[in-house]
Amino acid sequence: MTGQNHLTTEQVVLGWREWVRAPGIGVPWIKAKIDTGARTSSLHAFDLRAFDRDGRDWVRFAVHPWQASAEDEVVVELPVHDSRSVRSSSGHAEDRYVVLLPLVLGGREVDAEVTLADRDEMGFRMLVGREALVQGYLVDPARSYAGGRPERAVRRRNWGRG
Repeated sequence: MTGQNHLTTEQVVLGWREWVRAPGIGVPWIKAKIDTGARTSSLHAFDLRAFDRDGRDWVRFAVHPWQASAEDEVVVELPVHDSRSVRSSSGHAEDRYVVLLPLVLGGREVDAEVTLADRDEMGFRMLVGREALVQGYLVDPARSYAGGRPERAVRRRNWGRG
């Protein structure tokens, strides 16, 4: 058999949408679409500004973690991991910065390559792609929030439901 088998006895089951934490950048919770059709994860980011820090490329950006809300804006500075052309579901190619971001998904922390994009018009402020999911997750498209949820008060901040 060729190829690498990523199945282990410690697979975490996720639904088609999940609550994700990114504590390393000050985002305690954000709703994400789990997308096995996307290679790389993506985060809604705006006010992107590239800059140099000690001879290395960095990017500063802001995140609105709640759907359809500008409340609780978080400003983030991270080293640029890569820059790549990403083709959207509509077929439009766009150059995007890529950062490495630890994510807590289904109670487990994984490192993810995350592109920074304007997802304001999208249904979810974050998308989790295959590169993160291959680190021990199975996706059940019939389920939602299989990986757990924040307390009700947090969920209500996100469109009043969750």
